[in-house]
Amino acid sequence: MRTELAVTASGLVKRFGDRRVVDGIDIAVPSGMIYGVLGPNGAGKTTTLRMLLGIIEPDDGERTLLGDDRPRDVSDRVGYLPEERGLYPGMKATQAIAFMGALRGLDWKTGRKRAVELMEATGLGHATDQKIRQLSKGMAQLVQLLGSVVHRPDLLVLDEPFSGLDPVNQERLESLIVAERDRGATILFSTHVMAHAERLCDRLAIIAGGKVRFEGTVGDARATLPYTAHYVPHHPNAGLRALLPADAVEQDGGWRFTLPDEGIEALLVKLIDAGYGISGLSIERPSLHDVFVNIVGRKALEAAAGGEIAA
Repeated sequence: MRTELAVTASGLVKRFGDRRVVDGIDIAVPSGMIYGVLGPNGAGKTTTLRMLLGIIEPDDGERTLLGDDRPRDVSDRVGYLPEERGLYPGMKATQAIAFMGALRGLDWKTGRKRAVELMEATGLGHATDQKIRQLSKGMAQLVQLLGSVVHRPDLLVLDEPFSGLDPVNQERLESLIVAERDRGATILFSTHVMAHAERLCDRLAIIAGGKVRFEGTVGDARATLPYTAHYVPHHPNAGLRALLPADAVEQDGGWRFTLPDEGIEALLVKLIDAGYGISGLSIERPSLHDVFVNIVGRKALEAAAGGEIAA
């Protein structure tokens, strides 16, 4: 039975020792959507997904999966790709996919037939008879993903699915996720890489420190930050700075600043009248990465990623 909300969570809490890894998370995932859970490393993404799936129990709070408050009772309708990958290296690729389907109640013959179809559809048709140990890491990861969708689940849960994939296999995975959504499945995936979320998500939640800091569409997220302008004068000199907005900074051969509330036209008239001219001008909307950094905080991101922030 299809429910309006595929996944819900209310006040989820999980403690490990004295640390509250998940600290009162609320989530509502509409059926038939691609929903992203975004956050830096250590934000509580994996723990949240595991509680939603019933792999671990919350210390407080409630959750439902496909309308059932006992997630394990609907596990046959769910596909799951954990962050820790694992396949039997001696199995052929199609056998591994069929085996994963069998664990969810799919008969072996149907599983093998679908395995071949899925591998051919994702550009892996040449590897149907190869053993897992003969595949590249990226190909093996895609095989495991195909095993999580072979039984045609109503809900697909992917934990950091793009981790370790090269650009070609990342593109294949994105196409598969969209195809599953178009088939009618709900996709819930976690990531700390904004580019994938920006391209794929119908809705998303940004979490940090075990709490939801934002929930909405990508457009809603971008709307939390103003547009910026990058202005390159034709005749720059020291007096130019006085005409620009207070937050203007020199960057990329020009000046970058927040777009004024009244628009940029009046400012451009002043700059032209003062003789500075316009050599270049661009108006830029904030990216999801910009929003993510603003919401989570650059210092928290750098601490989580060892000084690196994934764009």
